[in-house]
Order: sequence, then structure tokens, then C-alpha cells
Amino acid sequence: MSSPLELIFEQVPCRTGHHVVLIKFIGQLDESNVDEQSKRVYAFIEDNPLETHYIFELAGLEYMNSKSIGYLTDWYRKIANKAGQTKMASAQENILDILDTVGLTSIIEHHPSVDAARISIIGVSDEQVA
Repeated sequence: MSSPLELIFEQVPCRTGHHVVLIKFIGQLDESNVDEQSKRVYAFIEDNPLETHYIFELAGLEYMNSKSIGYLTDWYRKIANKAGQTKMASAQENILDILDTVGLTSIIEHHPSVDAARISIIGVSDEQVA
């Protein structure tokens, strides 16, 4: 039986014209579901145009195994190959500790909120855009 994991894919509104999408991870990424769920993320990345930027919202992620860390690294590489940026946001302390320990936060920036991650991609807040 597979562990529960919900993936939510959303467009992030940006008045600057940047194409930013959010992928929310809710539940657990483990051996029972990571391969199947990763296919959905790969397809989503493939279906988006060049210069699409991604925010992985990890607030609802309760657990991740080592294989899921490998997938995060590979998604980052695929996004970079399509001229996009990847950010992580809102990870729970236990997840952030894992990401720090394996050095992933030195490759993919982590931000305390989705809004902070979005601002780091587009360079300004929507309030600063006239």
C-alpha cells in the first residue's frame, strides 16, 4: 500500500510577466510512491515552456526518503536545462534539516515562504510593479 501524497500544481500570479509555477507536496514521499509521483513532476516540467520557474512548496511534506532527494536534484537539473530557476519554500524543520544535511539547500535555495521564493525569482514584489 502506498503512502498518501498529494501534488498540487498551480500558476503563481506575477505582474512582471515571468512564468512561475508552484508544486505543493502534501504527505509523504517514500519508496511506496516516489517513482510514480516523480513521473507527474517530470511530465509537468516537460509540458511547460522554456524559462518557466518553479517553487516547490514543502510545508505539507511530512517525510522524504533518499530517493526523493535524488529526484529533487534531477528536477532542478531539468528545470535549469530549460532556462528556469528552482526554489524551495516553507519546509518543515525536519525536512529542512534533511535538505541541509545532504547539501541540497546549497544547490536549491530554500525560502521561509512562497512569496519570498517568488520575489527571489522575479526580483521585486508585485506591489513594486506599477
